[in-house]
Amino acid sequence: MPEDWEYGGFGLYIHWPFCQAKCPYCDFNSHVAARIDQTAWQAAYLSEIDRVGAETSGRILRSVFFGGGTPSMMDPDVVDAILTKVRATWSCANDIEVTLEANPTSVEAGRFAGYRDAGVNRVSMGIQALNDPDLKALGRLHTATEAMAAFDVARSVFDRVSFDLIYARQGQSLDAWQAELGQALSMAIDHLSLYQLTIEDGTAFGDRYAAGKLRGLPDDDLAADMYAVTQEMCDAAGLPGYEVSNHAAAGLESRHNLIYWRYGDYAGVGPGAHGRLTLGGERLATEAPLAPGAWLAQVRNGGNGDLQRVPLTMDEQQAEFLLMGLRLSEGISLDRFGLSHDERFINKINALIEISMLSMDDDHLRLTPQGRPVLNAVLRQLLDV
Repeated sequence: MPEDWEYGGFGLYIHWPFCQAKCPYCDFNSHVAARIDQTAWQAAYLSEIDRVGAETSGRILRSVFFGGGTPSMMDPDVVDAILTKVRATWSCANDIEVTLEANPTSVEAGRFAGYRDAGVNRVSMGIQALNDPDLKALGRLHTATEAMAAFDVARSVFDRVSFDLIYARQGQSLDAWQAELGQALSMAIDHLSLYQLTIEDGTAFGDRYAAGKLRGLPDDDLAADMYAVTQEMCDAAGLPGYEVSNHAAAGLESRHNLIYWRYGDYAGVGPGAHGRLTLGGERLATEAPLAPGAWLAQVRNGGNGDLQRVPLTMDEQQAEFLLMGLRLSEGISLDRFGLSHDERFINKINALIEISMLSMDDDHLRLTPQGRPVLNAVLRQLLDV
């Protein structure tokens, strides 16, 4: 019988913590640095891959994801060395997906060709908006023209290109969002990540919002209308929402993110990287130190890159499985983690089915179209939080 993680597969996440500038809405572990010793970082990543590879030998690796930060600031030679080590460490799936996140300001045709030659076969671009005033308001360094040019470069080098847009921005009307999304869908695109602007504590936007200085945000009704029109337009363009914020043509979903959402195992390497690894019959939550210098020093001094490893209880695994899996349009199987035999849980499901928030076929549970926009409320009901 397969271990539970095998339902989702096994992937590797590499975190590059550096950016050219910190965006005001960003709560990711990203840092601006004047000088980066890429040779030292390469050595640390290779050391960590050796360590994690020894613990997970015999597994088939289905995806590698270079996230950040801005991984397109990495030297192509560094990416090449990492992927060479990856191929020597694990058996890789024939269709392994290797994604690198890029910002338009760091896109150069020569660098992209170097990434492709190293083994990257998918690029995810942080475009965020397609007009200059909104890009400036979001703290982005690129213009709309630069974004389009960067997209053209990526498309000329890679078969698979995704990009991100943020909507429900300050002062944005429904008509303006429809026009912008229409422009995005008219490009030769096969995957879009479309996020509502959220104001996170600890960000520049969060501070402005708390001080009453972040004006013009759409109210809940307008944001809901924007979500609805997003689903309609993407469906019509052949890019249905396979996850709450992600849309793709059939077969071109993000395989790496599907490992997360299907609650597989993934190793996290790099500052602040999180992982989920099943080792010795225990599912462990792993976490690395946030500060780039601290992580690098820890690895260079012969330690490992983890800050902590915490065994997850069955209740915690069930909660994570629900939190991740119900984001997907395909839903979840209640046979996993014994959920189909939990009478109290089934009663909560039935109550949500009665008000058309959930649907169930045999043991398979999924959100309805009415339930998807209120996922968090549904999860609160299921998890009693």
